[in-house]
Amino acid sequence: MSLPEGARERRVRTGGVELCVAELGDPGLPTVVLVHGYPDSKEVWSEVAARLADRFHVVLYDVRGHGRSTAPVPLRGGFTLEKLTDDFLAVADAVSPDRPVHLVGHDWGSVQGWEFATVRRTEGRIASFTSLSGPSLDHFGHWITERLRRPTPRRAAQVLGQGARSWYVYALHTPVLPELAWRGPLGRRWPALLRRAEKVSGEGYPTGSLPSDAARGAWLYRDNVRSRMLRPRPDAYAHVPVQLITPTGDAFLSERLYDDLDRWAPRLVRRSLPAKHWVPRTRPDQLAAWIAEFVTAHEEEGASLPPAVASGRRYADRFGGRLVVVTGAADGIGRATALAFADAGARVVAVDRDAEGAARTAERALRAGAAGAWPEVADVGDEGAVEKLAARVAAEHGTVDVLVNNAGIGLSGAFFDTTADDWRRVLDVNLWGVVHGCRFFGRQMLERGQGGHIVNVASMAAYQPLRVLSAYGASKAAVLSLSESLRAELADRDIGVTAICPGVVSTGITATARFAGASEAEERRLRQRSTRLYALRGYPPERVAAAILRAVVENRPLVPVTPEARVALLLSRLAPGAVRALARRSPRL
Repeated sequence: MSLPEGARERRVRTGGVELCVAELGDPGLPTVVLVHGYPDSKEVWSEVAARLADRFHVVLYDVRGHGRSTAPVPLRGGFTLEKLTDDFLAVADAVSPDRPVHLVGHDWGSVQGWEFATVRRTEGRIASFTSLSGPSLDHFGHWITERLRRPTPRRAAQVLGQGARSWYVYALHTPVLPELAWRGPLGRRWPALLRRAEKVSGEGYPTGSLPSDAARGAWLYRDNVRSRMLRPRPDAYAHVPVQLITPTGDAFLSERLYDDLDRWAPRLVRRSLPAKHWVPRTRPDQLAAWIAEFVTAHEEEGASLPPAVASGRRYADRFGGRLVVVTGAADGIGRATALAFADAGARVVAVDRDAEGAARTAERALRAGAAGAWPEVADVGDEGAVEKLAARVAAEHGTVDVLVNNAGIGLSGAFFDTTADDWRRVLDVNLWGVVHGCRFFGRQMLERGQGGHIVNVASMAAYQPLRVLSAYGASKAAVLSLSESLRAELADRDIGVTAICPGVVSTGITATARFAGASEAEERRLRQRSTRLYALRGYPPERVAAAILRAVVENRPLVPVTPEARVALLLSRLAPGAVRALARRSPRL
């Protein structure tokens, strides 16, 4: 697409140039102004704008010298931050003369946005600022100066690392060559480079004006970077609330650049996204959700950010607003995991066969700080039920970002006492439930093309054989092998897969476990005994949940959680004979 259907264009004159401004949505609603970066035009925002237009008055404009806006004459000195601020104020006065606007900037749009959000003459015209992949040049200048003034090996490495990432800045300061490259081979190859490096796609982007936009836009760097690096403003404090969204895979900007940002932006909310630089094109759904949430929190009376985000809880920057599906969420590890993601501000779908249990978990998730929480009833062993569940979740809440296949049942007993029906049931839930979840929710991640993460809860029984857990162990070993293979298959699609292998954890699985070959009375006795032993072990499911969140953040392939699970994994690799000996002595579940 170029611009979303229904976009209205107007021209705004300012400082000798004419800016092309596009608007969507009802002008009576709060105004959100989206400012593009280099070497883009306003079309970079088309997919984000389309998602915001039903709730806000959305404004996009081509920065001077880009897209359908005219260029200053002469180019030298025509792109200073002072003149870009004049342009922004002219647009804001034209589209929202009586109310402050909410500003969102990407790349050089964010560099400009920091200027707009910190200079005195814009006070009262901006209600909030969302920054994406573009630092304040003043903050950047102070960041470098402080590290050079008090150097340490770590600080020196940070400066050198960012210096290497900024290679293109030096290139753009050279005379003539950038213009020749952009109007020649680089301009022709740029769309293919974006598709290959960032998986950026979309009809109408980049636009045909790219070569001339990029050639003229080199003056953004020449007119501003050197002067601000050498003489950064000492008063560059944000006078508006700021939301910082940091792509963790940004090839051009180090996350360390923002280490001191709280000093400059007292009302700061941080979020991070596992994505590369061009997030307006690769993650428009997540950006639109976070922008809408932040704007609403600073626009509507009584509205607020989720507690997890507002209070800066652990991982809130990573999972805030993201959609997480957890199966087996009525109790145990599943419930603890749903609540841990809720504490980080995620949107949580709690899935279980137990409708009342799923509803209780969803209610607790909302109280814990979830941005949204919904119960869903499904038997994960039923392929059709999981397929309908995935379709329903996608239609009502969007594509899942993190899937936790946790649902499982216990089965203990001798192999020859285990019936075919016992085998079918344990495999239906423990293995096929994972397969169904990966197939239907994983395919949605794949088709969206913007990454994600799948967590499959296995067990230490996957690599520690136990003589009375043949069926259960086989199901969990299959989950572990599936996870390893799927991780390899999805690695180049930015979808991580993790196998979690707990050991003895105090959950409700022992209260419902089957004991093959035992009478009803004997089975009750064995359940009570197992439950007491697990309770005495005292390892809570919340610690497994914490390991799951950490594993997603670090994209770990295999996580043995409890001490015994870690020891068993080590023995399985270094002393398999010892593992087999332990298997012969293992007690019942």
